[in-house]
Amino acid sequence: MEKLIIKGRGVIAGIVEGEALVCPQSITGWAGIDPQTGIIKEHSNINRGKSIRGKILVLPGSKGSNGWSCYFGAARVAGTAPLGWMFTRIDSSAGVASAVMKIPTIVDFEEGQDPCKLINSGDWIRMNGESGRVEISRIGRDKRDEDTTKIGP
Repeated sequence: MEKLIIKGRGVIAGIVEGEALVCPQSITGWAGIDPQTGIIKEHSNINRGKSIRGKILVLPGSKGSNGWSCYFGAARVAGTAPLGWMFTRIDSSAGVASAVMKIPTIVDFEEGQDPCKLINSGDWIRMNGESGRVEISRIGRDKRDEDTTKIGP
């Protein structure tokens, strides 16, 4: 299993581990997620139909109006929020959402360390929201797609 370490600026402290969900075009707040289920419903999103719940969400920044943070805050209240998230570059809506969500947050990655380009959905992530350190454990396609039920000997 390949391991990669990248560094950003820690914004909201906390250490979490979980599966990455990478949204390279971000997610629209309004009509982008269903806060009650955590399901991405934005039609143009490559992760449409997947849940943000319990994932490490990887985004370039926010997308849409300043109401963007409200939808993620509502997901937190409903118990469908991600465990943590990281942004290639922080912006005002992402900053407000991070403060509302109170989940580990890392932003502003060093040159050449864009998490949207270096992390794949399904990779296992350990992130430290205080130090800004992100450990990426690559899980090969064969492991993610492997059927654990075996028939026969």
